[in-house]
Amino acid sequence: MKKIPMELRQLEYFRMAAKLKNLTRAAGELKVSQPNITVAIQKLETSLGVRLFDRSQKQFLLTPEGEIFLHRIEPALEILHDSIREVDDCKNLDRGNIRIGIPPMIGAYLFPRICSDFQKIYHRLTISLNEEGSMAIRENLEAGELDFGIIILSEIPAALNTFPMCTSELVTCVPLDSPLAARGALRLTDFDGQNLLVMKHGSFIRRMLSDQFAAENIEPNIVLESNQIDLIKHLVESGSGLACLLDCVTKDTRKYRVLSFEKPKRFDVGLAWKKGRYISKAAAAFMDFCKDALIE
Repeated sequence: MKKIPMELRQLEYFRMAAKLKNLTRAAGELKVSQPNITVAIQKLETSLGVRLFDRSQKQFLLTPEGEIFLHRIEPALEILHDSIREVDDCKNLDRGNIRIGIPPMIGAYLFPRICSDFQKIYHRLTISLNEEGSMAIRENLEAGELDFGIIILSEIPAALNTFPMCTSELVTCVPLDSPLAARGALRLTDFDGQNLLVMKHGSFIRRMLSDQFAAENIEPNIVLESNQIDLIKHLVESGSGLACLLDCVTKDTRKYRVLSFEKPKRFDVGLAWKKGRYISKAAAAFMDFCKDALIE
């Protein structure tokens, strides 16, 4: 059997380049220079005797051989990293890093309280945040790239475990001079033709509303896509449009009206993690803290 020499570093560089489809972005994510990634991938291709990427396109796309190789190495890399972390736990019981994914709205309200109280107790543990929408975070959890996600617990994949922490309601922020501001509650049809400020793709709420609008043939006019909650709220205040946000981030101002839906839309928010994945002592400490914390 032919022995193929390759390094873990090469496999990691290959996987990140395949995920991001861009060497510059992969280098930034891995905190190395782009030439380092280029050389590592070239050496990997030489070892395997095949091209892993099609370089003739504008995007850095996998070849069929690259697709097969990525599919095979991802589970192996995940097992290897879990093994390394488990062994490291045995040496450093009071140290560790926890990788957590948090959507912008939850990050703006819920996480600062959790993080502050947690680090008062576990001041030697560090937290690395991945700030994306709930849908993107779910994908990262399933891929083994995060320890936890604090997300909306709706339509959760079977591969994830969850623990509810609080309940939040989806509400609509309406400019004070809008005719809708006099309403007691809103229907989906009220959004037809209205200027709408929305979260970027990858947000569970963005996808849910888009699906419901499409089902009812409702066409709001999307004027802004942003994950900056304060920016969205300021634009509502200035009359730029409506915005659907969780009620937990709308309680700090009276410069716009906050209206519920006639059929209230409530969601559990909580912790999610991949089933069967090794949980480091640092991650276990965070999980236990969240379960014990009284979050209203």
